[in-house]
Amino acid sequence: MKVTLDNPAGAPQPANSYYSQVARVENADGSALLFVSGQVAEGATVAEQSRGVFEALDALLSAHGGSLADVVSIRTYLTDIGTLHEYGAIRREFLTGTAPTSMTFEVSRLFTPEARVEVEVVAAVPAGR
Repeated sequence: MKVTLDNPAGAPQPANSYYSQVARVENADGSALLFVSGQVAEGATVAEQSRGVFEALDALLSAHGGSLADVVSIRTYLTDIGTLHEYGAIRREFLTGTAPTSMTFEVSRLFTPEARVEVEVVAAVPAGR
């Protein structure tokens, strides 16, 4: 097993902190698990922020040969669970296949004060990508 920690060029860079955006765990058969740090985005509404979050996740996964179709687990943090329907509508636009495992939490605040949604994912990428 080989582990690579990365902040891919061209993908969103860590803001206000020191951490890796992606942990790639390669298996002996050439497949890999991608653990992507929580993403936030700018926007006035949960829907706008959610769209930016999924675009960032897509860019980070793509940098390692993955895509949103490879997501097997997702964790969502909302500052207001009442906005779940807004977030869910955007999520369904980006995650169109079989639904991954999922956990959603309401939290009092996120690392970035204006953020209302943060999402982290795990993706399983087949060998050869």
